Amino acid sequence: MSYLELTREGAVWLLTLTNADNRFNDDSLDAWGAALDSIEAAEGNAALVITSSDAKFFSNGIDLEGIVGSKGMGYLLSSFVPRLDAFLLRMARFPLPVVVAINGHCYAGGALLAATADVRLMRVDRGRFCFPEVDIKLPFTENMTEIVKLLPNAASAWQMAATGVAWGGEEALARGVIDQALGEAELLPTAMAIAAGLAKKDRVTYGVIKRRWRSAFERFV
Repeated sequence: MSYLELTREGAVWLLTLTNADNRFNDDSLDAWGAALDSIEAAEGNAALVITSSDAKFFSNGIDLEGIVGSKGMGYLLSSFVPRLDAFLLRMARFPLPVVVAINGHCYAGGALLAATADVRLMRVDRGRFCFPEVDIKLPFTENMTEIVKLLPNAASAWQMAATGVAWGGEEALARGVIDQALGEAELLPTAMAIAAGLAKKDRVTYGVIKRRWRSAFERFV
């Protein structure tokens, strides 16, 4: 089963999620790990763009049905959530500029992934950005809490975390959750252009600045 596709255009890596609603499970995290390893191993300045091939979903979070159905709630809480935590921590501290082009619904783990990015672009006319954890009775880990706090507007981040409200592109922009809300045709080209500009920055310097700016994550390393 295909979970993602990794390509490169000049100095910009494009990681496209390819598995329907792009939920996280053990196999998809394996694919993510391999892709991130490849990006980090490549030399030279670069940037990463993340998007989805599905017109409806960017990512719908954890594959709760599949994981709990096959391995049980105990496995989810004791094994999978810590693994997802480690992946999200890696993304929050990823030593390259990261731009997400949110072209559909962005829920739960998908919204956490988007929150780790340096730049967030979202389709203006389709998809909602939401942290539903409060409604599905799965509280954020400490690491995930810090990731939600990466969103630029602290009041909006708290409202989303505490109420599970779901915002479309226009409202997410107005609330300071994303950087731009764009039409479908503009979304990916704009993300690629922003990433190409950021890819000109010195990789080592950018990585140091990013990790120091996000020093709250040092205690999880």
